[in-house]
Amino acid sequence: MAGNNPRSNRSVSKKKGAQVGSGGNRRRGLEGKGPTPPAEMRKGHAKQRAAQAKARRAQGRPQHKGARGGKGTSELVVGRNSVVEALREGVPANALYVQQFVDNDERVREAVRVAGERGGIHLVEAPRPELDRMTNGLNHQGVVLQVPPYEYAHPEDLAAAAYDEGEDPLIVALDGVTDPRNLGAVVRSVSAFGGHGVVVPERRAAGMTAGAWKTSAGTAARTPVARAANLTRALEAYQKAGLMVVGLAADGEVELDELAALDGPLVVVVGSEGKGLSRLVGETCDARVRIPMPGGAESLNAGVAAGVVLYEAARRRR
Repeated sequence: MAGNNPRSNRSVSKKKGAQVGSGGNRRRGLEGKGPTPPAEMRKGHAKQRAAQAKARRAQGRPQHKGARGGKGTSELVVGRNSVVEALREGVPANALYVQQFVDNDERVREAVRVAGERGGIHLVEAPRPELDRMTNGLNHQGVVLQVPPYEYAHPEDLAAAAYDEGEDPLIVALDGVTDPRNLGAVVRSVSAFGGHGVVVPERRAAGMTAGAWKTSAGTAARTPVARAANLTRALEAYQKAGLMVVGLAADGEVELDELAALDGPLVVVVGSEGKGLSRLVGETCDARVRIPMPGGAESLNAGVAAGVVLYEAARRRR
């Protein structure tokens, strides 16, 4: 009889097989997540990167010379005048090659003297065929200077270093600038007006060559240059970290003196002379800014344009 069946007093599930409970998820879902962790502990936050950069320095590793930024390629400076100028301007070098039995004129003597005074530069006497091979037949005039690969920073390190110093980042990014002299001029302006570094794309852009070093007038030794595999993504990462990205454009919607963001965390993007900003980079920018030019010039080169904006930013940050 049904009344004598002990199972009749239980509720029986119509589902077959083992029953799976919530595992406590319903209860935990009602619990709070606790207090918000400090910025230094939040993954991806700019202050966390600043703390990491500080820890790296405490361990004795250079802040702006990390493997993430990568290295450039070694370079040769050839010719007596070029070698002497590079040595005078403090271009990094690890070897000076002088041809055997070369005509020892004043420029050769100065090159050898300056290289010896600087220290750390190996003086190598080499036969002419060896120098011809090294330079692929260029007119080296018996003197060749070897410049070591430049060690690029990572774009994130520039903002992290600024926050670590208690300052709002001021960074210049170059889009399509292929003249190393323009890069050197921008580095010089960034150093002069208290900026925190320069970002260049990895491809189709000027790098830190001997020409860029010379134009920077030595400031490249203290102003880091970062290299980005993808400039658009690097700018987006800056935006996520709280920096405003503004691009310079002749047809920009905002005039420079109207831009309120100059005294905050800022990335200034400068395009090439003539072409300006590329489409993707221009669309990524939070604002496009124009520099008023009463004289009627159509555009400024990258070094001059960056200098104008950096001066105005430095003036407002006093």
